[in-house]
Order: sequence, then C-alpha cells, then structure tokens
Amino acid sequence: MRVALLFFLSITTLYGQDDLLKELEESAPEENVYTLSTFKGTRLVNGQTIETKGNGELEFIFAHRFGAINGGIYELFGLDQAFVRLGLEYGITDRLGVGIGRNSVDKTIDSYLRYKALRQSERVPITITAFGNAAVQTSPKKEDATFDITLQDRMSYTGQILIARKFSSMLSLQIMPTMVHKNTVDQSIENNDQFALGLGGRLKVSRSVSLTSEYYYRFNVPDQNPYYNSLGFGIDIETGGHVFQLVMTNSRGLTERAFITETTGEFFDGDIHLGFNVTRTFQVKRDRKK
Repeated sequence: MRVALLFFLSITTLYGQDDLLKELEESAPEENVYTLSTFKGTRLVNGQTIETKGNGELEFIFAHRFGAINGGIYELFGLDQAFVRLGLEYGITDRLGVGIGRNSVDKTIDSYLRYKALRQSERVPITITAFGNAAVQTSPKKEDATFDITLQDRMSYTGQILIARKFSSMLSLQIMPTMVHKNTVDQSIENNDQFALGLGGRLKVSRSVSLTSEYYYRFNVPDQNPYYNSLGFGIDIETGGHVFQLVMTNSRGLTERAFITETTGEFFDGDIHLGFNVTRTFQVKRDRKK
C-alpha cells in the first residue's frame, strides 16, 4: 500500500512538472530573428549600404573607375585613364564600424563612421544605418583660383540615413536621404549645403550573382550648376571571402562629395565609366561570444 502511494505521488509530481514546463514555454518571449544579408557588401555601386562589418572584421576595399567610354579610340574608350580608391573598414562591434581611404580624384582622403541603429526582423520591417563622412582634398591649388585655399576650405562632410528592407531572398531596396556640406564653394554654381535623395536596390539572380543599381537626385541646385545626378549599375559576384563588383556609372569620383555633388558626365550621353569594386574581409579579432 505504501509503495502504491509513493508511485501515485511520483506520477502526479511528474505530470505537474510537465504542465509547469508547458506553461513556461508558452509564456516565454519568442526569440527575435534578424534579417541577414540585405546586401552582400558595404557598397551598393558608388555609395554605401546598410551593412556593417562584424566585430573584429577588417575589410580591404579597392575601387577602380576607368575614363568615360565616349572618349573614343584615342583614349581606348576610357581604358587609358584610371581613378582609384584604397580603403579599410573595421568593425568595432557588429553594429559600429569605422573606415578610412584615399581617392585619386583630387587626392581626397576620407574617413567615416557607420552605425546600425535598427535591424530588420520579424517585428521590425526595416534596417536603418547612420553614416557620417569627413573628407579633405589635398590636390594642388588650381591655376585659376583667385584666393588662397586653406585646408579648412578643402573640407567636406556628409551625413546619411540609410533605410533598407529585404522583401525576399531575391529583392532588397534602399533609400538614402543625404546632406553634403562643403566649407568653400563657388557660390555662383553651388550651395555649401547640398541635399540629395538616393534610391537603390539589389536583385539576386543566382546563388552568387546579383544585379545592383543606385541613383542620387539632388535638390536645391542652382540653374548654373554644371554637374549631373549620379547613376550607376552593377553586377555583384560573391566568391568565398570577397565580393567582386563590376560597375558602370557616370561618376568617376569615389567619395560622397565627388559622386553625389560633382559628377561631370551625363550617363545617357555616353559619359559612362566602367570599373569595379573588390572587397576582402579578414577576421583580425576573435568574437568572444562565439
């Protein structure tokens, strides 16, 4: 009798524990699953994406643009000219990164910070990344300059809010409200503050190949302004640890100041620069969480 009673109490206790575990599982908050790989890299065509490098990751960036293809056979359809940018970006955390680079156009040195403030998930429909850039032109003084140009005159700053959504495994879209400030400009053709809105996207066509595009529309542009809106198309090829991007764009510059506010050619008039971006990522610091 005593054994039967103990057996009955044991079964009752087990069932009670099982019910308690079920109640805990039902009441526990579901894990928030974040969306990954909205874009394959930190560059769309010329501009930035919402992506950040992981904690302790170092990315080497080599960007190259040839001359315009409407230069004709004498310029070998632009292949005789070369404009390059070498850069590095380091992931301080999974959401915060810092970068530095040098562009051969106007001998420009740039540095930037990016921070992923919001991540797309089952509960959040978009990803938002803040991007801030400072750049200085170190090219010699122009012969037609009518005043001494100081280092401060050569400075420019860019602020962007990058907003993207991955609609499916194939399609991602991004908008980029932008402001570029130049310390010194020719007031007859430019404003110190240039506002622009960028639109871009990525269409995945195979496991390792995607099509990309971006366009920047400039606001508050004086009628005498000689520059054009930046337009670019690309093909992303992912091969192991790096991403290879073939691009064609009407911009030769590779910093925000250059391609957003100083694009000198009209895409549909043949002022198209062929080029490529190559990025390679190295893990220089182990993530202790892993």
